[in-house]
Amino acid sequence: MQWYTEVLKKYAVFSGRARRKEYWMFFLFNLVISVILSIVDSVAGTNGSGVGIISTIYSLAVLLPSIAVLVRRLHDTGKSGFWVFIGLVPLIGAIVLIVFAATEGNPGDNQYGPDPKAAERFGAGAGNAEPGYPTV
Repeated sequence: MQWYTEVLKKYAVFSGRARRKEYWMFFLFNLVISVILSIVDSVAGTNGSGVGIISTIYSLAVLLPSIAVLVRRLHDTGKSGFWVFIGLVPLIGAIVLIVFAATEGNPGDNQYGPDPKAAERFGAGAGNAEPGYPTV
């Protein structure tokens, strides 16, 4: 749950880097919450014409943090955040983004900031890399 709340605390932060664990744990919690809310929509009868009101509101609320954590994840692999737009290409775009998100991040500092994995090893916390932390 810590990884989910960390991403929400950085609601619209597109700078910096995000570890694979941070991205995928947020993705997992987001998926579980979305499924639960879809079930609640069905049971409560708030899914008129197939669109659940509660799950739609939730999806809109986490849209910006989802994009922001993906951009930070791309930064961790040394790629520009503009690679997010490849997701607009049907099927191929989604596959490319999944591969990028699953790829190991660049060890040490890169142009987008310090290595969040190294910072966590030295006690900076979950994905909270601070400038000046030693990198391995």
